[in-house]
Amino acid sequence: MTSCIFCEIIAGRADSTRVLEDETCLAFMDIRPINAGHVLVVPKTHAKDLSDLPAENGGRMFQMAQMIANALMKSEVRCEGVNLMLAHGKAAGQEVFHAHLHVIPRYRGDNLKIRFNLLKLRPTRAELDRIAAQIRHGL
Repeated sequence: MTSCIFCEIIAGRADSTRVLEDETCLAFMDIRPINAGHVLVVPKTHAKDLSDLPAENGGRMFQMAQMIANALMKSEVRCEGVNLMLAHGKAAGQEVFHAHLHVIPRYRGDNLKIRFNLLKLRPTRAELDRIAAQIRHGL
């Protein structure tokens, strides 16, 4: 493995502002936040993406993200809602190849737009069934 900034942060060799930590995961402030209060949750054991991430570590990441989201909603940080985002692979926008979950505080008018083009795809039930079968085959 080449040098990983998140592994460096976990080891204490790179600066970070830690929010929450346990034996499995670390949550720290994003240095390029989308909004104030943007936190990253990472497994302490290096996993490049979801395919490399043990299920129990992934589950713990989401538990920790839920705790942080609830804390954000109760805090003085401007936060009317929260997005959780995990990019799996370059095509999905992953830039740091150590699995990580973004906890992003949201509020009306924050100018972050996450849109789905719901008119683009209109699959038939047969197409949905065929794709579901392909996914099940991969399980």
